[in-house]
Amino acid sequence: MPDRLLRINAYTTFDFLDGEAEGHDFEEDAPAVLNVTAPRTNPQAVTLELELDNADLETLPAHADRVTLSAGEARQLAAELEEYAGRVEAAAEDADEE
Repeated sequence: MPDRLLRINAYTTFDFLDGEAEGHDFEEDAPAVLNVTAPRTNPQAVTLELELDNADLETLPAHADRVTLSAGEARQLAAELEEYAGRVEAAAEDADEE
C-alpha cells in the first residue's frame, strides 16, 4: 500500500482483507489492513485501526480510521464477534449438508 498511514509489520492483526468504503454518493472496494493493539507498558485502552489501500481508491482520500475501546468495550466486541462467527459457521455447515 503506497503512502500507508498505519504502521504495519509482522505483528499486524490482519492485512489484505476485503475492504469497502461507502459514502452518500460513492462506494469503493480495496484491500484493507485491520489491526488491534494496546501499548506494551501501562495500557489504558485497546485501539482498533482500519486502513484501505489508497492505491485502489478513486473518491476517498488516503486515511486511517481508529476506535479506542476500554477493556470492557473490547470484551463486548469480542463477544459479538464470537456470536456472529458462530452464526456464519452454522450457516456454512447447513449449506454443506444440503
